[in-house]
Amino acid sequence: MDVLIGPAFVVEITADLIDGAVLAAAWPHGRVERLLFKTGNSLLWSAPAFMAKFVGLTADAADLIVERGVKLVGIDYLSIEAEHGTGAPVHHTLLKNDILIIESLDLSAVAAGEYELLCLPLKLSGLDGAPARVVLRGKAVE
Repeated sequence: MDVLIGPAFVVEITADLIDGAVLAAAWPHGRVERLLFKTGNSLLWSAPAFMAKFVGLTADAADLIVERGVKLVGIDYLSIEAEHGTGAPVHHTLLKNDILIIESLDLSAVAAGEYELLCLPLKLSGLDGAPARVVLRGKAVE
């Protein structure tokens, strides 16, 4: 639970793909344990059907997240993975390094910056994921 509650940083990315270079340019200064991506995906929630083209991370962006000590990462659409059908390298890199992934966040009304994250998943056994109530509260408490 310690990883699911605490200071988080929302970074806004305008690129169509989050690779290592895009992430390095947008990365906030200082240590960040919980990193949430607000992208153009936020506009897709109003679409009547699943949109196959959405913003996600590449394997080198996942490597940078690991290198910088992030413990939780989230994104504003159904998957954090940029390329589908390629073996899920982003998921594998993050999960094998014990980095939690939160997908399907609605960040459309959230500005970039610091917040307190409260992520409360249902306690389900034998699964690799669970629905969760995720809330950002004000500016993060230092």
